Amino acid sequence: MSPVPHRFSPRRFSQTLVTQALDDALASSASTPVLAISGVQGSGKSTLAAQVVELARSRGLCAAALSIDDTYLTRAQRQRLADRIHPLLATRGPPGTHDLPLALSTLDAAKAGHAFPLPRFDKLADERVPELQWSQIQQPLDLLVFEGWFLGTPAESDAALEAPLNALEREADADGTWRRWCNQALADDYPALWQRFDRLWFLQPPSFAVVPQWRWQQEQALQQASPGRTSMSRPQVERFVQFYERISRQALRTLPDIADRTIALDAQRRPL
Repeated sequence: MSPVPHRFSPRRFSQTLVTQALDDALASSASTPVLAISGVQGSGKSTLAAQVVELARSRGLCAAALSIDDTYLTRAQRQRLADRIHPLLATRGPPGTHDLPLALSTLDAAKAGHAFPLPRFDKLADERVPELQWSQIQQPLDLLVFEGWFLGTPAESDAALEAPLNALEREADADGTWRRWCNQALADDYPALWQRFDRLWFLQPPSFAVVPQWRWQQEQALQQASPGRTSMSRPQVERFVQFYERISRQALRTLPDIADRTIALDAQRRPL
C-alpha cells in the first residue's frame, strides 16, 4: 500500500439495498422505529446509515442517524475507570466505555417523539463534543438509524476469556481483568440498549483480518478532513484495533444468527 495518505471514500451501497433497509425499518410497528446497523470498524455502517436517512428524507420523512461512538464516556470518566479497575479502560471502544444512560435516554426520547440533542464525539481529540455544539432534533422523528461496531453482540462465556488472543491481551491484560470486566459490562448493561432496536442489520466482513486495513483507511480520512490535527500512525492503529478484536470476533460468530438481515461483504466492502 502507498505510504501517502489518501482520502477514504467508502463505497456507497446500492439503492436497492438502501431501500430494503428503510422499508424493513418502517415495516416495524414502532411509531419511531430504530434501525440498528452493526458491523466491524470500517465496514460502511455510517455510509449505509447516511444513505438510509437520505432516502427517508427524500420521501418527506423526518430521520436522523446516531453512532454508539458518539456516546463514549469523556476522557476524564474513562481515566477514572482506568485508575479504579484497569489501565486499558482509558482507551475508548470496548463495552464499559460508553455512557449508557446517555445512549438509552437518547433512543427513548426519539421513540417517544420528544425533542432531544444528538450527542457527538470528536475521535481525533478523543473527547466528547461540548453539549452546546450538539445538533438538536426539534420535531418527532419517523426513523432513527443507530450504528455501531458491536450492536447486538452477546457476551462470551467465562471459558472463552481464559487465553489472551492478541499481543495487547498478552502484554497488558495477562490476568484477564480487563477483558473479564468488559465482558461483564456487555452481559449486564448492554442488553437494555439492544432491546430498543426494532430492526438489526449486520454488515459482515470476510474475516477479522480485513479490519486493521479498513480502520487505517478511516484514520487517514479523519486526518484528511482535519489537516494539522494529530491522528494515529499505522502502528498505533494496529494496536488500537486489538482493543476491539475479541468482541469483533464474537460478533462475527454470533450476529448472523441474531440479526434480522446479514449483508456479507468482500474485502473491498462490496456486498456479495
